[in-house]
Formats: sequence, C-alpha cells, structure tokens
Amino acid sequence: MQEYLDFLEANQVLAIIWLAIFGAVIFVSIKASVSGAKKISHQQATLLMNRENAVVVDVRGDAEFKQGHIIGSKQVPLSKFKNNELSSIEKHKDSPIIVVCNTGMTSTQACQMLLKAGFSNVHNLQGGITEWRSANLPLTKK
Repeated sequence: MQEYLDFLEANQVLAIIWLAIFGAVIFVSIKASVSGAKKISHQQATLLMNRENAVVVDVRGDAEFKQGHIIGSKQVPLSKFKNNELSSIEKHKDSPIIVVCNTGMTSTQACQMLLKAGFSNVHNLQGGITEWRSANLPLTKK
C-alpha cells in the first residue's frame, strides 16, 4: 500500500489525469443509463424497421448523406434539431424513431433533443452508418 502512496506522491499530474479520466467514464456511463434513448445494434434496427415501421432519421450533413444512407431514411441535419425545426418528422412522434449519424456520437445528442421535444420511442443506432456499412447492409445514394 505504501508503494501506491509513494507513486501517487511522486506522480501527482499522472494521478490527477487518471482520476479525471475515471470520473469522465463514470459520468458518461451514468448519463447513458439515465438517458431515455435506447442504443440498438444494426440487427435490432432492421427488426424495428421491418416489424414496427420505424422511421430512420439521419442527422448527417448533405455531403455525407449523398455518399450513402439507409433506404427510406429522412435527412434532418443536427442544425435543424438545434433550431427546433422538426416539422418533417413531427407526425411520427409516437412511432419508433432510429437516429443515425456516422459513428453514433452525434446521434446521441439528437436523441436527447427528440426526447425533450416529446418523442416517446427514440433509438440510437450504435456505431452509426460506419457499423451499418461494415455489416454489408444496404445503403442508397438516391
């Protein structure tokens, strides 16, 4: 035990950095578990789309969307979420919504905004389009 205390005393900056990282991991974990949006895999997303007619909302920009998107998805850039311009998906408030971005990080923010706007059944595609593409699932450029 004394060795640990000696190490921490000799490497205070390293110890502070380690504690900050540890705290950040705990914070993100708690925030994710409290969030109303559910993280789903591409298999679960496919089931939701086929069985419950889930609406896929792509929050990426125009250039990324044109490079390939999930068939039938609606593009609503994150900027529209921030300006509360959700009229294009307002009629789907009670339907399952799957929010998609490149890696699943930006869509987390969009999911939180949807929940605040009154959407009840919000899902975040884990890994985003990158994961979807790596699973060889279909994308369209139309």
